[in-house]
This record gives sequence, C-alpha cells and structure tokens, in this order.
Amino acid sequence: MPDDSTANKKSNADIRQSRRNERQSLAGHVQRRHSQLLCRNTVTQKAYRNARHIALYIASDGEIDPSALIEHARFMGKKLYLPVLAPLNDSLYFAPFESNSQLILNRYNIPEPRCHPSSWKTARQLDLLLVPLVAFDAHGNRIGMGGGFYDRSLAYLRNRMLWKKPTLIGLAHELQKVEQLNMQSWDIPLDCIITEERCYCTG
Repeated sequence: MPDDSTANKKSNADIRQSRRNERQSLAGHVQRRHSQLLCRNTVTQKAYRNARHIALYIASDGEIDPSALIEHARFMGKKLYLPVLAPLNDSLYFAPFESNSQLILNRYNIPEPRCHPSSWKTARQLDLLLVPLVAFDAHGNRIGMGGGFYDRSLAYLRNRMLWKKPTLIGLAHELQKVEQLNMQSWDIPLDCIITEERCYCTG
C-alpha cells in the first residue's frame, strides 16, 4: 500500500486526482472484500457501538463501500441517515435512510432519500457521522471532493471545547493514506479514520 512520503510537497488537487484514480482502479471483488473488512473494523469501535443515530453515505467514484456496515447497523436497530444538500446554503442535512427509502439524485448525481425537510436532522443531532474522503493522513486530516460541504456543516465544532457531537469517523481504502496533508484553518479534523486494514484514532 502506498504511503506517499512526498504528499506534503504536492497540492491537494494533485493528491485528490491521484487517490481518486487509485481507488477507481480497484476491481469489484477487491471493493467487496474491503467493504466486509471495513465493517469488521468499524463495529468494534466504541463510538459505533454506542451510537443510536448514524449518518453515512452511498459509495460512488471508487469510495470504500459501507454496504456491509449498513446491513449490520440495521440489524442492530440503529437509525441511519444519508446527507442531503440544503437548496439555499450548500450545507448538509441528514435524511432518514430506511430499507424501503426512495432515493433521488441531487445535482451532483448523488442519491438522497426522498422525504420532507421536516424529517431532516442537523449534524449536531447525530451521534456518529461516517464520512467519505479522497485522501487522509494519520493525524485525522482529510480532503474530500473539494466542495467543502462537510466542513461548512461541521464548522460549529471548532468552537466546542468539551462536548462535541457527532463523533467524526472517515472511511477509506488504505491506499488513500498519505504521509501529511496541507490543511486550512476551516478544515475539520476527524476523530478516527477506518480502512480495511486498521483504525487511525486521533483522540
């Protein structure tokens, strides 16, 4: 697995493109294996075991697939949510994701549950947020697709000293790890990153 020692000399745009290319190149059977291993590594985490309300995502663009984890969480009776784009301020809310939820594509062709906005939750109403990413380092830093939706939606966490909710865990393939990312003041670090190989907890 690559651990790019020159990552801190590259721009985030270069890192984003190289890691997207690598995860997109993974064969289907490798993706399925990683999904199962990701589930195994996640369900042992205290933050997952204690969480009642969990937001995650539907994989696209080679992202590690949380499908096995979704199945486990439903079996355990946890309430699941998917991110939805607010129409006015480009921030994220989280809509209930049931086994029979009807999904529609947003303007980025990402599936969202079809439901009334009155049923949406904000990030601070969740126990655990499982986020996709493009690249990460062992210090809890991540870069995503570049839209900044998660950072805007979680900006309030920068001002929380004692109580922080939700717990933030990034999900990724091990090959998305780099030695160091160049982060900005508005970037929100993760509490943990979980891959098919291991957990990188920062707390």
